[in-house]
Amino acid sequence: MEFKDYYEVMGVSRDASQDEIKRAYRKLARKYHPDVSKEPDAEQRFKEIGEAYEVLKDPEKRAAYDQLGANWKNGQDFRPPPDWDQGFEFHGGGYTGADAEQFSDFFESLFGRARGGRRSYTYTTGGGHGFDMRGEDTYARVVIDLQDAYQGATRALTLKHSELGPDGRPQLKERTLNVRIPKGVRQGQHIRLAKQGSPGIGRGEPGDLYLEVEFRPHPFYRVEGKDVYLDLPVAPWEAALGARVKVPTPAGPVDMKIPAGSASGRKLRLKGKGIPSREPGDFYVVLQVVTPPADDEQAREAYAAFSKAFADFKPRAALGV
Repeated sequence: MEFKDYYEVMGVSRDASQDEIKRAYRKLARKYHPDVSKEPDAEQRFKEIGEAYEVLKDPEKRAAYDQLGANWKNGQDFRPPPDWDQGFEFHGGGYTGADAEQFSDFFESLFGRARGGRRSYTYTTGGGHGFDMRGEDTYARVVIDLQDAYQGATRALTLKHSELGPDGRPQLKERTLNVRIPKGVRQGQHIRLAKQGSPGIGRGEPGDLYLEVEFRPHPFYRVEGKDVYLDLPVAPWEAALGARVKVPTPAGPVDMKIPAGSASGRKLRLKGKGIPSREPGDFYVVLQVVTPPADDEQAREAYAAFSKAFADFKPRAALGV
């Protein structure tokens, strides 16, 4: 996937005001509109300009995009950094009236998960001309520890949102909320914080804030739905003869029996030891046989004796060699 420098596409500087971006878009849209343009690449350029404007016209998308930094070059191979948008709050998000199918994989990787906000309207009665309007729902992605899903926790989370400053350029603002992480929450689930979204108009209530949960990468565990996996190193004799070993889990170590005759890749299940919930997930131990190093004379003699004891063992017999 290629990085897209939306400022370069629009021909504006990174500190351009929103008015400057709007003027640049109008000029380029007139130049490259497929119905009137004589340029050979008009249709492609028109799509690129529309995508760039979709991001830069929205102060929140623009501020989030700017988090990637100014060192990326147009066309450079790109993968979004794992936490690039962590805690960044989108008000309504979404494609704001544009045709999402015209956008590139680059745009989709950054903003494809955004969701449209919901508004409810309550008009005043008795001849009034105003109305009450519920505030927009807002959305942010937060990264938590797997341990929090096992035990539940309360965390102080700092959320960032963008506001237009007096100079017409987006400015980042922050707020910190104490958030209760419920026990059993899964990756991709949303934690709803009632009335923590955008303020309403008139007597309208504030919208809600939805926090999309993602687990921080763990050095040992990986998560698939409610199930948790661990690659467990075992010695050759433990795999061959069987053994009882301690296995770390996010809930604490447990004793597990390794059956005799196990091989690398064998999967053992600890039922109900995955992410807890009404129907808890399972914890899977994937055995990885590791051999001790032959780094001294005694170890080399032990391996030589082992080789003689298993002289008839043909590990590549199935390959025909």
